[in-house]
Amino acid sequence: MMALQHFQPFDPEYFALRKRVKQLCSQINSIPVHLLKQRMPLYQQLFGAVSSAFIEPDFFCDYGRNIFLGADFFANHHCVMLDAAEIRIGDRVLLGPAVHLYTTTHPLDARQRAAGVQMIAPITLGDDCWIGGNTVVMPGVTIGARAVIGAGSVVTHDIAADVVAAGNPCRVIRHL
Repeated sequence: MMALQHFQPFDPEYFALRKRVKQLCSQINSIPVHLLKQRMPLYQQLFGAVSSAFIEPDFFCDYGRNIFLGADFFANHHCVMLDAAEIRIGDRVLLGPAVHLYTTTHPLDARQRAAGVQMIAPITLGDDCWIGGNTVVMPGVTIGARAVIGAGSVVTHDIAADVVAAGNPCRVIRHL
């Protein structure tokens, strides 16, 4: 895992950004799924440049601007991306239902937690990854291209390309 950086989420700028993004997510989630063309302009506002994406409702994120989606991205229902740090997703990545990507965590020190300090590190998913449902990817993790992560996994460390990995904590089961 990468070194975690300190982050102050209650800074007024971040608070205002989160409020705007929660409104955008609410709009996206309220549009019927078959009306993809109506969702694309909202995706553009949320993520910036998006060539193609299909995100089943409901979807939630913190800032949007820290999420970079590759071509032909698909996220199933109930996806959450806590993007205080960057989340970079390659081309043709598939996220199963209830996949959560967390770039943020809390310090172990109770005084720091009480002061509102959070810790952040980026997440990267390589091209052609498939992340099974109910998987949680923790801060600082990179998952290599073409990797398959089994449903219900908790990914706490980097996973190489071309492997099947699963479990809590997630471990390589076999090479592809």
